[in-house]
Amino acid sequence: MNSDSTNIITGNSKILRGINRAMILNIIREKQPISRSNIAKLTGLNKSTVSSIINEILSEDLIFEQASEDQNVGRNPINLYLKLNKYHVGAINIDSSITRFAVADIDGSIKGQSSIDTDSKNPEMFVKKCIKELLKLSSDLNISELEGLGVNIAGIVDSKNLIVNFAPNLGWEDFNIGDAIRKVLPNIKNISVGNDAKSSALAELWFGNHELNLSNFVFLSIGPGIGAGIVVEDKLMNGEYQASGEFGHMIIFEQGDLCTCGNKGCWEAYASDRAIVSQYLAKRPGKLDHNVDFMAQDIIDMAKRNDELAIEVLKQTGYYLGLGIANIIKAIDPHAIIIGGKITQVWDIIYPEILTVVTQRAYFGRKKIIKILPTSLKVLPRLLGAATLAIEEIFDGFKITA
Repeated sequence: MNSDSTNIITGNSKILRGINRAMILNIIREKQPISRSNIAKLTGLNKSTVSSIINEILSEDLIFEQASEDQNVGRNPINLYLKLNKYHVGAINIDSSITRFAVADIDGSIKGQSSIDTDSKNPEMFVKKCIKELLKLSSDLNISELEGLGVNIAGIVDSKNLIVNFAPNLGWEDFNIGDAIRKVLPNIKNISVGNDAKSSALAELWFGNHELNLSNFVFLSIGPGIGAGIVVEDKLMNGEYQASGEFGHMIIFEQGDLCTCGNKGCWEAYASDRAIVSQYLAKRPGKLDHNVDFMAQDIIDMAKRNDELAIEVLKQTGYYLGLGIANIIKAIDPHAIIIGGKITQVWDIIYPEILTVVTQRAYFGRKKIIKILPTSLKVLPRLLGAATLAIEEIFDGFKITA
């Protein structure tokens, strides 16, 4: 996230101080090590205001100061750093077949992970089971308290009110997951809930290491379905009804294959993990593991071993991915498309197919080709995305309300 003097907002002093505090804390996160004087230059704030806010953040134990050893200057500058191993957040990624858990530090580093099978029939009971598993993981890591909790789900999520509006793969509709969590964790400091693809985009924005400008990009999360997170000018786009980025259900073939949403010809019916499995089994009927996650991984592993049918199916998937990506490029005009999911393990197979279709269908004389890249995140993006939802609350926790 980029910070500069254009972010400074005038108004009520309490609101202004909260905004400036969030801006300074994020600059330290992004630029560390960094001195107070350099923070003042970047923000345009006067040095006394910067020092006052930094002293406040130091008292919260979120950062620390340390003299740098620079032999080229007479006086070693005092730099600021994030303080790690002090505050931790919990992360829960609820997928249709597997639910994953993590405990993370405020720099996005994962301290530990675990998983259980998803059983979504009774959402409140399942949330209770998830919290129990997360607390067990925290205990195993000797972490006694979580500063916050981030949860993400494939579906339409009201992040403000912590309500799952519609998650078709789980069978959840109008489920107040915030209330369900608070019943089990009444003392948790902050709870954040979001869509898994959008939070994956947030994780890429905060913790990705692509060497290019990622202020405007689309993150595609390829799993049992296809979700997307859209970032415009460093901000995650949610939409009027929290439903932006539902590209998985755009129609690419009228009267095509039936999608889980009930419509025919949706993109994810052709380019998701579920589609990979369906296309493979249609050509080679047989018994694979009943779990889509494991079946898709089996096919990817077979392709790595040069199985011709697996390679053929994955190339076809690359073609279908290209069709959808071409439409997204024409609609959004991003700087880059970032793809996450197990399919990136066979990037050498799918990328040439994607590029061929996109080049033919998307550019209309455009001089610069948009970058299409696999995620740079080393941890499952959806899981790190859940952690990032909670971490964001610590760094940008000051909310302006009407």
